[in-house]
Amino acid sequence: MRIPVLVSALVLLAACGSKEPAAKAPEKKREPVQAPAVYKVRMETTKGPMVIEVHRDWAPRGADHFYTLVTEKFFDGVKFHRVVRRFVAQFGINPDLKKDQLWRTLELIDDPVKQKNVRGTLTFAARGPNTRTTQLFFNMTDNSSLDKDGFAPLGKVIEGLDVMDQLAFVYGDMPPRGNGPDPKQIQTKGYNYLDREFPRLDTITSAKVVE
Repeated sequence: MRIPVLVSALVLLAACGSKEPAAKAPEKKREPVQAPAVYKVRMETTKGPMVIEVHRDWAPRGADHFYTLVTEKFFDGVKFHRVVRRFVAQFGINPDLKKDQLWRTLELIDDPVKQKNVRGTLTFAARGPNTRTTQLFFNMTDNSSLDKDGFAPLGKVIEGLDVMDQLAFVYGDMPPRGNGPDPKQIQTKGYNYLDREFPRLDTITSAKVVE
C-alpha cells in the first residue's frame, strides 16, 4: 500500500525528564446518520468528474451509509478494482488496510429493491443477504437481472456517464471468472499489489457531498 510508515528517529528516555507521548486512540467509525431525502455526490476520478444523485427513498439504509462513507472521506484515493465492460465498475476497498477492515465490520440489513439496476445506477455490492459494507458498483449497462438477487440501487449518475464508460477495463473480471484484481489479495496485501500488477486502474481522487 502507498501508506508511509513513520519511524521515530530519536527516542527520548525517561532519564531525560520527558514523558512518552500518549498512545493514539484507535480510529472509530461513525454511526450512520440519516442522509437528506435527495443529495448529490461529486466524484473526481482520474478519468474526470461524475455527479451521483442519491434518493433516500430508493434504499434508505444504503443511502445513509453511503452518505456517511463520503463525509468520512472513505473513498478518497480508492481505486476501481473491478471494471467489466458492459457490466459493472466496482470500488470501495480503502488503501488504508486498518480503516478498510474497521468499516467492513459494519454490515447493513438489506433494503428492498425499489429501482431497477439500469445503466448509470449506483448499488452496493454484497456476497449474500445482509452483507453490504463499503463496496459499490456502477451499472455500466442495464443489469436488471440483478434486481431479483436483492441488489438495491440507491442513486444514479446524472453527470459524467461518458467518464464512467472510460474507466479502465483492461484487466477483466476478478477471479475465478477472470484474471483481474483479487479483492482478497487487495485486502491482505494492500495497494502495493494493485500498483505492481494492475497499474492502469483508475482512482477516485475525491468524493464529496455537494449542493
